Amino acid sequence: MKKILLETSFSKIYMIIMVIITLLILGGYFSYAMFTVSKEKSNAISIVTGNLTYKLEVDGEESNKLVVDANSSKEFIVTLSNPNNRIARFNFYYLNNLPNNVKAGYIIDCETNSLPDAKGVNLEKEGSTGSSNIYKIMVENNSNSDIEIKLGVNVGLDYNDLELPSNGHLFKEYINTPNAPELDDNMIAVTYNGSNWVKADTNNKDNDWYNYDEQKWANAVTVSSSTRSTYKNANVGTVINMNDIETMWVWIPRYSYSIGSEDGTNYYGKQGEFLTTTPTQELPGEIDIKFVPTGEKDMCSAKYIVRENDVINSWYTPDAFTFGDKELSGIWVGKFETSSSNPSASNGGGNTTELEPMIKPNITSWRYINIANMYNVALKMNDAGNRYGFTSNIDSHMMKNSEWAAVSYLSQSKYGKLGNSNFSGANKEIYQNKSTSFITGCSWGHPSGGTESDYGCQYTYDVDINGTGASTTGNIYGIYDMSGGSNEHVMGNYNNTIAESGFNTMPESKYYDLYTPEDIDTLCNETNCLSHGLYETLNWYGDAFSVFSSNTYLSWVLRGGFYGYNRTDGETGIFYFTITPIYNGGPSNSQSYRIVISI
Repeated sequence: MKKILLETSFSKIYMIIMVIITLLILGGYFSYAMFTVSKEKSNAISIVTGNLTYKLEVDGEESNKLVVDANSSKEFIVTLSNPNNRIARFNFYYLNNLPNNVKAGYIIDCETNSLPDAKGVNLEKEGSTGSSNIYKIMVENNSNSDIEIKLGVNVGLDYNDLELPSNGHLFKEYINTPNAPELDDNMIAVTYNGSNWVKADTNNKDNDWYNYDEQKWANAVTVSSSTRSTYKNANVGTVINMNDIETMWVWIPRYSYSIGSEDGTNYYGKQGEFLTTTPTQELPGEIDIKFVPTGEKDMCSAKYIVRENDVINSWYTPDAFTFGDKELSGIWVGKFETSSSNPSASNGGGNTTELEPMIKPNITSWRYINIANMYNVALKMNDAGNRYGFTSNIDSHMMKNSEWAAVSYLSQSKYGKLGNSNFSGANKEIYQNKSTSFITGCSWGHPSGGTESDYGCQYTYDVDINGTGASTTGNIYGIYDMSGGSNEHVMGNYNNTIAESGFNTMPESKYYDLYTPEDIDTLCNETNCLSHGLYETLNWYGDAFSVFSSNTYLSWVLRGGFYGYNRTDGETGIFYFTITPIYNGGPSNSQSYRIVISI
C-alpha cells in the first residue's frame, strides 16, 4: 500500500482499518473490509465496509481442484464470479507446489483480454458486480502419477505489486514454432531448387525443408508406385521428376488467430509493417497468427483493438484443426485443384468415381462431377492398396469450408503472401487464375480483373512473381487456384440439404461443416462462425458473397470463383463464397474441388 500523508485523525482511522484487515487475512477468511484510496488527494481516504465473496468453478462445477492423469495433458476452464454489489479484485494463484515434471499455464481471460502477471503465477483481475472472469489453464503432467493442483483466491483491493510465490510455480513456456509436418510413410518431403522439385532434408535443423517466417511452407509429394522405392531411397537433393509425381501437398500447421481493428469498429486486420495505409475491406491488413501445439485450443473472440505495444490475448484456434473428436497438429492441403487420372477426358474427368484423383500443375482440373462423387473420390485415397502408397494412418477427404478458411487466414498473415516483401499494395491480393481451359496453377499476373481478351494462362505456377503471385505465399511454396480457375465446391452445407449433390443421406458429421440460420453472423448453429471465412472476412479485397434470398433451396458452399469472373463483379478471390440455390451440388463444367489429408 502506497504511503499516504494523513492528518492525525485520519492516521488513527487508517491504522485501525489495517489491523482489522490483517486479522481477517490471518484468520483465513475470504471476506474483507473494502477500502479505496484517492491518489489525487493526499489527505483523503474513503471507507466502504461489507463482505466480499466469490464463486470458483472448474469446468462449470464449484471446485478449486485440477486433477490430471499420469503422463497426460488436460485443459481446464476456470471461472471466478463476483456476486458482490461492488467491484472486487481477485488475486488468483496455485496453493500447492508443482512437481518438476509438471507444467501449468496459460491463464487467459477472453473477456478482458489481459494476460497473467509477467512474474508468473499470480493473476490480478477486477470484476464488476455480477461479472465473471474466465481463465484457461493447460496442465502438462509428465510424471507417472496422477496429480491434483489446488487453486487459491484472495478477494479485496490490493495496490501492492504481485509477487511470485517462493515455491516458484512454473508456467509452460510458449515458443511460436509451427508443428513439424506429419508425413505418411510414402510421402516425400520436397523443396524447390529454382528449376525442379528435389528431395528435402527433413532432419535439417536450419529448416531447409520449410521456414514459415520466410513464407516457405512445407511441401510433400507422392509418386507413382513404379518409382516410389527409388525416390524413397534416394539422396537428399535428388530431382523428383514431375512425370513421376501424382499428388502435391502443402502443410498448414495448427495455429490460433486474432483479427485486429484499427478504429475499434471495423475488423479488417492491422496495418502493421505490411501496409502503408489503414486497412479497409478493399485492402485488408494482417491477421495475427501464433502457432500452437496440438494440446492447445484457444476459444476467445478472435477480435482485439490494435494498440501500440499491446499484447494480443483474444485468440481462437480454427475449427479446421479439430477433426471429429481428434485435435490435429496440422492438415495437408492439395497444392492445386484436383485433376483426374485422365485429364484429357471431357471436363477433365466428368461425373464418375471410376477415375483416380491427381494433384499437379499444368493439367486440366476435374469438373462436371457432383459433390457425392467428389466426396467418394477423395475417400479412395484411404482405400487399402491405393495407388499413392498412403497407409491407414491418413484420412483423405474433400475439403471443408473451415479448411479453406484456415488456408486463407494464414495467407493473410505475415507467414503468407501478405508478409511477402515482393508484393505491395493491391498486389498483396492473390492473383487470379484466368485459364479458359481450367489449367491448374495458372496466373493472370495480377489480382482478379481484366477483360475477355485477357483470358488465358498468362503465367505458369513456377514463373517468379507473375506466376507465383497466384499462390497463398507469393512464392512457389504456397497453394494455388484459390482465386479463379474453377469454382470450388467445399463440404459446407446449409441445414443438411442434400439437393442435387447425389448423396442419399448426409455423410458423417466430421466430413462437413453444417450451417443453419439465415443470418450471416450466426450461421454456425446460431453462433458466430469464427474461423470459417464467412462474416469475419466478409468482402475482403472486394470478394463479395451471395447468401440466400430464400432458404428453401439452399444447400452447398462454393469458394474462390472461376476464371470468367472479374474483380469488379466481386465474384472471385480467396475470400469469395456463395450459398445460393443456383449451386445445388450437382455437376457443372465450371466447378471442381480440392482434397485435404488429416494424419
